Amino acid sequence: MNSVFNEHPSRRITDDFIEKSVSEALASFNGNREEADNPNTGIGAFRFMLESNKGKSMLEFQELMTVFQLLHWNGSLKAMRERQCSRQEVLAHYSHRALDDDMRTQMAADWVNREQSVASTIALEVASTERELEDARLAGRELRFYKEKKDILMLAVGQLNAANTATLPSH
Repeated sequence: MNSVFNEHPSRRITDDFIEKSVSEALASFNGNREEADNPNTGIGAFRFMLESNKGKSMLEFQELMTVFQLLHWNGSLKAMRERQCSRQEVLAHYSHRALDDDMRTQMAADWVNREQSVASTIALEVASTERELEDARLAGRELRFYKEKKDILMLAVGQLNAANTATLPSH
């Protein structure tokens, strides 16, 4: 039902929607108008993402936001910043990529690497994610980000188990 609502023509990103959303964000975070015009600020990046997705449905934008939430959670955005990638370059790269098995597999591999550096990293993150998922469910919030996090972590567990099985001595 949500997708029917979100795909309705009136649920598309328009200039009016962008202005209203940015104004609400400025009010929520006590920001000033200059922040909204600076793509290096959080609100400016939000405006940039909205403007880059003008005409798209809310569902399409929500999917893109989930990708960026996952990239932030996974540390990929930080790594890109360290490589001097601009927000515009990152947005241009990821705004045309769907959250697919390749992206999930790469993120899971990142968690496997973390686990190999610090034992129990994945177990702690799974426990935290399960709590967040349940809290979001009980609060009636969107669940996709938390579900995707859990799926990526479970994929990482599977990759670890496969790697451990492959390295066990056979009798």
